[in-house]
Amino acid sequence: MEFSSRARQRHARLAGDRREQYPHSLQFYLEPPTESISLVEFESFAIDRLRLLKVVENLGVSHVRTSDTYKTKLEAELRKLKFPYRALAEDDYEARRKDHISHFILRLAYCQSEDLRRWFLQQEMDLFRYRFNELTESLMQKFLEHVNLSFEAIGEDLKNQLANELSSSTPGFTLPKVKEQMFYKVGLADAVDLFRARRVFIKDGFAYVPFKEIDVIVLNNYRTKLSKALALTARSLPSIQSDERLQPLLNHLSHSYVGPDYSVQNNTGKISLEQIDALSVKSFPLCMRQLHRALRESHHLRHGGRMQYGLFLKGIGLTLEQALEFWKKEFIRGKVDADKFDKGYAYSIRHNYGKEGKRTDYTPYSCMKIIMSNPPSQGDYHGCPFRHSDPELLKQKLQSYKIPPSGIAQVLELVKGMHYQLACQKYFELTHDVDDIGFSLNHPNQYFTESQKLLNGGREPKKEFSNSGNFQQKNNSQESINSSSTLTSSNEKADTELEGLEAYFTED
Repeated sequence: MEFSSRARQRHARLAGDRREQYPHSLQFYLEPPTESISLVEFESFAIDRLRLLKVVENLGVSHVRTSDTYKTKLEAELRKLKFPYRALAEDDYEARRKDHISHFILRLAYCQSEDLRRWFLQQEMDLFRYRFNELTESLMQKFLEHVNLSFEAIGEDLKNQLANELSSSTPGFTLPKVKEQMFYKVGLADAVDLFRARRVFIKDGFAYVPFKEIDVIVLNNYRTKLSKALALTARSLPSIQSDERLQPLLNHLSHSYVGPDYSVQNNTGKISLEQIDALSVKSFPLCMRQLHRALRESHHLRHGGRMQYGLFLKGIGLTLEQALEFWKKEFIRGKVDADKFDKGYAYSIRHNYGKEGKRTDYTPYSCMKIIMSNPPSQGDYHGCPFRHSDPELLKQKLQSYKIPPSGIAQVLELVKGMHYQLACQKYFELTHDVDDIGFSLNHPNQYFTESQKLLNGGREPKKEFSNSGNFQQKNNSQESINSSSTLTSSNEKADTELEGLEAYFTED
C-alpha cells in the first residue's frame, strides 16, 4: 500500500482501478495489506481508527446497542472519520481502503498482551455488529456470499412442513411471520449461542435460523477468525519489536491518548500551593487523589508516584518553582532533609520541566498510559485504582469518599467489565452530581479541567489548543516519535514507506 500521490498514480497505471479489492463495504479482514505505506498515513489511519474504537467503547456502555441514540452517534463518528457507513455501503473505495489498512495496523499494536487483545476484539466486534445490522437485506446476502457463509435457505415446502415447530421454537414468531421470513439450515456448531438461548429450532444436527438472527452466526464466525488472527500476530512480536520503523509507533498506539496536549501550560501559575488540598478532594481524579493523600500521610512517594503525580500537577498549572517548594516541604516533613532533597530529588523535578538533561518538556500521563504501563507493587500508590486495586479495597475507598451504595455498585460493575476509564467517568458523575458528563474521559488533567469548569460555572479558563484532536506522541519515556514533527514532515519524510507488513500476519 503506497500512499504518496506519486505512488498512488503509479499503481493506478500499473494495476488499473483497484476498487475490485474491496467488493463489499464490510469484511472479515482475512487478507493483510500488501502494499507499501508512508509513515504519515500509517499514523493518521491508526489514530482515526483508535478514536473510532474509543467511541464504540463509550457508546456501548452508555447506550443500548440497538437504540437510535447509539446508532445515530456511531454513524456520525464514522462519517466524521471517513470510515464506511450505511450511506456509503455500495461504493466508497477510499473509506474501505482506510478501514482495511487501519484494522491491521491496530491489530499489530493491540496483539501485544492479553488485555490489549481482549479490548481490541470487543470493540471490533461491536463495530462489526453495528455495521452488519445496518446493511440492507440484499447487501447482507452479498456479504455472506463474499465471506463464504452462504447458508442453505430452506424451501417453502419444508418451511410449511416445519411451520409449527419453527413458530414455537423461535421467540416472537407467529405462524404468519414464519411464512414471511426466510429460514436458513445451519450446522449446530455455528449456532451454539442461539441453541443455548433456546431461540432456534433444532433437528437432525441442524439449526433452522431466521434471517433476522443470522447476525449471531456471522458474529461468532468473525470472533473466531479474529481471535485466531490476533494470536497468530502475537507470535510475530519478536520481529515486530526488533523493527525500528514500527516499534515506537506501535508501542505508543497501544498506550495511546487522543486528545489535548496537557504539557501546554496555559494555566501556569493560576494554582497556589494552598489550594491543592481542597482541589484534591473536589477536582482530582481518584488516581491523583490517592497519590496526594499518600504523600500527605507518609511524606514520601516512590519514583512511579512522583512521576505520575508530579506531571499531573505540572499540567494543572504548577510552575517549576512551586513544584520544587511543594515537594521539598512535604519530603522534609518525613525522613528526607533539605540537603538530601536538593541532591537527590530536585534534579528529577527540574528534568520533568525540561530544565535538565535533554531539555525535554515531559507530558502528563494519560489514562491509557497509567492503566497499561508500570503497574504498582507493594508500597506504591501510582497506577489506576480502578485497574490496579482489589475490588474490595476499591469499594472501601469509595465508601470513605461518601459515594452512595448504588453508585459504588455501578463503578464496580464497570471495573468487572474492564471498562476502567468509564468507571472513572462514573466516579466523576457521582462526585459532581451530574447524570451525563457529555464527554469521554481519557486524561487525568482533562478530569481536573472539566471539574473546575463545572464547579465554577464555566468561569475557569479552559486550555486552548491549536489542534484539539492532536495525537499526543510525547511519551514520557520518550519512546515515541513526536506527532507534530511526524504529521508536518517534509516531502522526503512523507514519502518514507513501510514495506512488507503482511509478513507479520502470516504463518512462517
